[in-house]
Amino acid sequence: QVQVVESGGGLVQPGGSLRLSCVVSGTMIRWYSMGWFRQAPGKQRELVARIISVTSASGTTYADSVKGRFTISRDNALNTVYLQMNSLKPEDTAVYYCNTGGGQFEWGQGTQVTVSS
Repeated sequence: QVQVVESGGGLVQPGGSLRLSCVVSGTMIRWYSMGWFRQAPGKQRELVARIISVTSASGTTYADSVKGRFTISRDNALNTVYLQMNSLKPEDTAVYYCNTGGGQFEWGQGTQVTVSS
């Protein structure tokens, strides 16, 4: 059974940084494009960053709202996906989730990111 565990969230002031981690067990992420999603209160879950499987082609895509501030990366040997978030804004406040780009895995608990002064 595939399990996804996200961590690294917290409370940060506007302009600050956080690095999220996502450890996947039960499968090898090298076969998948992986993504970070977020869901703010009262809003639908949205894909904010995606990294293509290195077994096919390398590449990343970002939502316009985070482009230039967030960086997604992966370590297939550790079965881990990261999201470096810089220049955080209050509107980045949400629960952040990791999954395949198409949301194939069962969703984890997510990690709360709160950007506030």
